[in-house]
Amino acid sequence: MELLNPMTDATFVAKTAAFTGSAASTGTWPAGPQGVLVWSTQDCYVKVGEGVTATSSDTPIPAYTPIPFVVPPGTGGAWRVSAIQTTASGTVYAKPINIR
Repeated sequence: MELLNPMTDATFVAKTAAFTGSAASTGTWPAGPQGVLVWSTQDCYVKVGEGVTATSSDTPIPAYTPIPFVVPPGTGGAWRVSAIQTTASGTVYAKPINIR
């Protein structure tokens, strides 16, 4: 059984961003984590990677449901989480993780 292991290094703190009908993005993290745990206060679309901006074509997630995302392979630089609303504005939360 694989377990999600939150990163404890001060470099990989949890971050938030308030989204609306326009995409919002968390601040960036350096390369290193295998994934990121993402949840939000409203249904939204999410995208993870270097310089990404979420659109309605990206992965939908339901409100208050933590979803693990893999940090895309080849992400050698700063990466982030971006979210945009499906029907209502809200806040997206993200915490880098490793899988063990």
